[in-house]
Amino acid sequence: MEAYNEGASSLLAGNVAATFDTITMPSIRNIALSGLAAAQSVLGLGLTSPVIRADTLSAASETCNNPQLSCQNTTAVSNLCCFNSPGGALLQTQFWDTDPVVGPSDSWTIHGLWPDNCDGTYEANCDDKRAYSNITDILKAAGKQDLVDYMNTYWQSNSGSAETFWEHEWGKHGTCISTFDPDCYSDYKPTEEVPDFFQKVVDLFKALPSYKWLADAGITPDSSKTYTLSQIQNALSKQFGGKIPYVGCASGAIDELWYFYNVRGSVQSGDFVPVDTLTKSNCPSTGIKYKPKGGGGGGGSTTTTGSGSQPTSNPGETFSGSGYLNVISGGSQKSCIISAGTWYTTGTCATFTATASGDGFTLKSSKGSCGVVSGALTCGSGVTSTVFTHDENTLQYSGSSAFSADSVPSGSTQAKVYSGSSHSSAITIQWGSK
Repeated sequence: MEAYNEGASSLLAGNVAATFDTITMPSIRNIALSGLAAAQSVLGLGLTSPVIRADTLSAASETCNNPQLSCQNTTAVSNLCCFNSPGGALLQTQFWDTDPVVGPSDSWTIHGLWPDNCDGTYEANCDDKRAYSNITDILKAAGKQDLVDYMNTYWQSNSGSAETFWEHEWGKHGTCISTFDPDCYSDYKPTEEVPDFFQKVVDLFKALPSYKWLADAGITPDSSKTYTLSQIQNALSKQFGGKIPYVGCASGAIDELWYFYNVRGSVQSGDFVPVDTLTKSNCPSTGIKYKPKGGGGGGGSTTTTGSGSQPTSNPGETFSGSGYLNVISGGSQKSCIISAGTWYTTGTCATFTATASGDGFTLKSSKGSCGVVSGALTCGSGVTSTVFTHDENTLQYSGSSAFSADSVPSGSTQAKVYSGSSHSSAITIQWGSK
């Protein structure tokens, strides 16, 4: 499609041949945001004048001289306006929704742009003060009507409003990209970073015409044909600088792609360098379906509900087969859940088996089935299985990803993990493929 070709060469040229130094985890950013009370004045209101320059992307305050490549730095980087940290792996994620159909029949659609911590874990919802509830108004006020029109075609939810979906993607992921922090803008105006984020997501998506790349390799939607995982990966990596993206399946049908990048400089103006996926595909090695839109369906993926809840992935997209339950506390991974369902920071992570069940999945460890018993995560031979759900790779119970403990365990101490946030140490639990 013509829309896909715009800007593709400018985004990818010169990036695919980059060489990498020894991988070292970047330092966790030390966010020191100034008060943003003024930002609240625009939330939910119709804006009558632009809050940023309408003719171009906002100018970041920093001049990035010889910036390092994110996730590949060999020394600590303090200027996080020119270096994405801790979320140095940027993923442009795409959907193929068939039931219900979302987007044109010959195009994948946008999921978002996610910052991962270079190891498959990620931070989320990093700044509630900037979790804006009027994305459409912000973009229009910035003179981005064409961008809104494009997003209304290619960035839709398969259940619920596009606006709610955009708010979720910005609040959960956009606020965790360090180069979008207000301190990175000269003479910062509230919401100034929002058009930069959405414009970059769309520009990247246009440079990643997944439908065309697959079709060029003879891989097209068909109600009866099947393909191998290697066929799909090879078709995409051939066009993506030789790097393999994540290929996601639901019920044996391809439904999601994640293209991984490291970035040299800021997300606003830096070079996006393709890298291999950090996440193992959950698709079978053979017999993968590529369902036509409107031709049988059944391959749905992330949805948003009309009540404004966050997109929730279908069972099997991430929590499938064998994996680990990593604990995220204070924005970084702090070990994992062990076989009894408790949190332990000095031992070996337990292997859990996720099995689809109803509208979610069950979990089992070597101790037995896992469930929430008297408010606590418990695994054992006499435990009745709880049907869990998930938001991307984050575990949910009763629609919430909030878990907590009385304290962060140390040494040989194990901490009981409770559903909800009523205990003093808030955590989330993320799936790690084995």
